[in-house]
Amino acid sequence: MYCVIDTTTDPFWNLAEEEYLLKSINKPVFRLWRNEPSVIIGRNQNALAEIDSDYVRSNGIKVVRRLTGGGAVFHDLGNVNFTFVDAAVAGEDTSAMFRRFTAPILSALRNLGVDARLEGRNDLVIDSRKFSGNAVCIHRGRILQHGTLLFSASMNNLAGALRAREEKFTGRAVKSNRSRVTNISEHLPEKMSVEQFISYLSETIGRECTPYKFTEKDIKAIECLAREKYSTDEWNYGKSPKYTFSKCQKFPSGMIEVYLNVEQGIIRSAQIFGDYFFRRPTKEVCDALCGCPHDKKQIAGRLSLLASDDYFCGITPEELLQLF
Repeated sequence: MYCVIDTTTDPFWNLAEEEYLLKSINKPVFRLWRNEPSVIIGRNQNALAEIDSDYVRSNGIKVVRRLTGGGAVFHDLGNVNFTFVDAAVAGEDTSAMFRRFTAPILSALRNLGVDARLEGRNDLVIDSRKFSGNAVCIHRGRILQHGTLLFSASMNNLAGALRAREEKFTGRAVKSNRSRVTNISEHLPEKMSVEQFISYLSETIGRECTPYKFTEKDIKAIECLAREKYSTDEWNYGKSPKYTFSKCQKFPSGMIEVYLNVEQGIIRSAQIFGDYFFRRPTKEVCDALCGCPHDKKQIAGRLSLLASDDYFCGITPEELLQLF
């Protein structure tokens, strides 16, 4: 396994590097990295609905879309990100992926005296308070799984940059992003700096790994991805959806938003956003809906041709149909 301990904190570069490691490096990889203040949104999320645009703009917080599913997260230099890239295992679902790749992180934290656990679909928690969200992407038989590790992150910026969407809290008493998260540093028996924490993870998890040094070819490819994809508004924001029909619903496996442009009873275009996990691109579902009458029976017929769990992991065809 290769080990990459990054020093750059440019979120455009770092997200471009994630794609490059997944698609261009053929060996397993373990990576540690940090971003300057930024909001990293899931592959299929509606960016403008997930962020407080005024707060983000006034505080110079960058917004970057990643390859993986899941929800929006806040990064700053008090947050350490980890990545594993490895071969996919036949029949392994996303829950098993999360268990496999978070196990070394949990073990490392427990060795420090922190009672950290995997809870829910993809969260690492201490005393039921989240310090890590995780997400996955599959490409040609390879998995990229990455997660946040809130070590000494700014809770004010976290709460200010991310919108607390009402749909996410149906049936819950707590609506504050800030009250549901915690920093690892608050739970350490002995104090350490974020730099010491990175060194500890590198020595603990990466001790048997081979350090990977990027070649000039690697660097040029990552720079190109950062410039032409990850730093563009087209990738990070897309078009703000304004459609004649929309519905949003929170399921146990994630939130889904559907926007349809319907003309004369026919779906002319569709967009789907959310923090769900996926194995196949959502665009395939949107394309399948185009030209379909806006009728539940007709839509059900189109959706029945698709394996819904590949596009919306853990969400049944019946649940998906409720959105239309």
